[in-house]
Amino acid sequence: QIWSNTAVCTREREHSGAPKRPFLCQCGRRFTQASSLLRHRRVHTGERPFLCQVCGKGFIQASDLVNHSRVHSVERAFWCSQCGKRFRQPELLAKHNRLLHRGEGVRNEESSMPLASRPSVRQRRPTKREHRCLECGRRFTQASSLLRHRRVHTGERPFSCQVCGKGFIQASDLVKHSRVHSGERAFWCPQCGKSFRQPETLAKHRKLLHRGEGRRRFLCLECGRRFTQASSLLRHRRVHTGERPFLCQVCGKGFIQASDLVKHSRVHSGERAFWCPQCETLPTTVTPGTA
Repeated sequence: QIWSNTAVCTREREHSGAPKRPFLCQCGRRFTQASSLLRHRRVHTGERPFLCQVCGKGFIQASDLVNHSRVHSVERAFWCSQCGKRFRQPELLAKHNRLLHRGEGVRNEESSMPLASRPSVRQRRPTKREHRCLECGRRFTQASSLLRHRRVHTGERPFSCQVCGKGFIQASDLVKHSRVHSGERAFWCPQCGKSFRQPETLAKHRKLLHRGEGRRRFLCLECGRRFTQASSLLRHRRVHTGERPFLCQVCGKGFIQASDLVKHSRVHSGERAFWCPQCETLPTTVTPGTA
């Protein structure tokens, strides 16, 4: 049998009686490898050597940067085996399965992910919030997070804008703010190409304008609006062409759709088709929903 160097070292420690986790951190945690201890120490030092090239946010390890980068790239690498919905993070997929597919014979939540994309044992282990803020009682898993949070109470703003002098608690907030002066729009919509300064604004744009576009196959070439049915597109196009095919026989006024003509006709007939179920009184207007 062929063993890796790490496995050989582990076997040697087992036979020699040496501790299985020989690398000790100042906080008492032990690790089997020096590289794991090095990575863990960044929790205490606040070092973030892996920086996002888009927003400037730093991370302890490369895998965290890869996960974060999906926020900007809109990549959804984790998919649900039950309904096919995709997610950027494995944690969101796990939450989705737990809330929507519990009891449906769901396999292990990670079985629907590519093998290389499944979270490691270290990522799955519950984290303890050992670092407590003495001001408000909030707890954090990392000392650096507590340090950043304490600036809320102290008012410290170490990251200052070179243009207007405004200060910020963390570097990523300064990076976002700087786009106000530079006009940079680093986040663009893959559907329509519109660009935005902040990822939150892009997310709101896509939610409001592009939700369900996969089902809206019929596109208006004038304004870009989409519709699920060809008849809806045909009716909408009359807004641009000015066509009013439904004419009132009394006054000659035209309307885009028949339902608008029906409503209008009550102006001439005096019909009151909508009544209040509470007092049985007919309203003075004929607009539905006024009762």
